[in-house]
Amino acid sequence: MNRRAWLLFVLVSVLWGIPYFLIKIAIDDLSPMLVVAGRCAIGAAALIPVAALRGTLTALRGRMRLVAGLAAVHIVGPFLLITYGETHISSSLTGILIAIEPVVIALLMANSEPITGIRTVGLVTGFAGVVVLVGLDVSGDRWGLLGAAMVLLAALSYAYATRMVQQRLSDVPPDALTVGTTTVSTLVLTPFVLFRLPDAGAVGVDSWLALAGLGLLCTALAMLAFYRLIALAGSNRAGLVTYVNPVVAVLLGVVLLREPVGVGTAAGFLLIVTGCWLSTRPVRARAEEPVPVG
Repeated sequence: MNRRAWLLFVLVSVLWGIPYFLIKIAIDDLSPMLVVAGRCAIGAAALIPVAALRGTLTALRGRMRLVAGLAAVHIVGPFLLITYGETHISSSLTGILIAIEPVVIALLMANSEPITGIRTVGLVTGFAGVVVLVGLDVSGDRWGLLGAAMVLLAALSYAYATRMVQQRLSDVPPDALTVGTTTVSTLVLTPFVLFRLPDAGAVGVDSWLALAGLGLLCTALAMLAFYRLIALAGSNRAGLVTYVNPVVAVLLGVVLLREPVGVGTAAGFLLIVTGCWLSTRPVRARAEEPVPVG
C-alpha cells in the first residue's frame, strides 16, 4: 500500500476501535435502537452539506437500490447486532470478535485477489493473535454466547459489505456514498425510536457525548476514510483494519471501563501486527493494482 493508504488504514483502525467503548457508555441511558438511529442521523447531518457543496450527490442517481442494500449490510444490520451484543459482552471482546472479518473477505474475494502463500500466513497469524487476545474466554452475562454470536454475525455482514463496495460502488465518491447509506439507515430506523424516546432528564451527559462521538467520528469520518481506503488498497487490505482496532478497543476497555483482559494481550497484539504486515505485503503486481475511482 502507498503512504496515503497507510494513513487511512491507521485512521480507520483508530476510529473503529473507539465505537465499542462509546457504545458501552451510550447504552447505559439510551436504548440500543436509539443509539444506532442517532449515530446514523448525526453522521448524515454532518455529511449532507459537505457532499452538497462538493456536488458529489449526483453520483447516487440510478444507484439507490445498491446504496440501500449497502446500508442494510454495512450499517443497519451490523450496527444493531453489535450494539445489542454489547448489552451482554464487554466492549473489549466485541472489538476482538470483529477481527474475523479479514478472513471472510479473503475467502469472498479469492477469485479476484488470490490468497497467496504469504498472505495465507499473514491471515492465519493475525487470526491466531485474535484467539490469543481473547484468551478463549467469552465473558459477560448469562447471554454472553448470544452476544458473541451477534457480533460475529455483524463481522460477516461487514465483510460482505466491503466486497460489495469494491465490486459495485467503488466509482461513487466516498462522501456521497456515506451520505446515501447513513440517510437510508436513518429513514429506516427512525420510526422504531420516535415513540420510545427517553426522558431527557434521565440521560446523562456522558451518554449524549458518546452518541455524538459515534455519529461524527465513528460513522461519518470513519466511513469516508474506509470507502476511500477500499478504492486505494482493495477490500482485502482495507478489511485488515479489524486486526488493529481490537487493540484500541481493548486498551480503552481496560483503562477507562476497567474490563478484565487475559494475560495473552501482549502476545496477541504482536501476532496481530505481524499478521497485518504479512497480509499487506505486495506479492503480484496484478493483485496490487488499486481499484479505479471515477
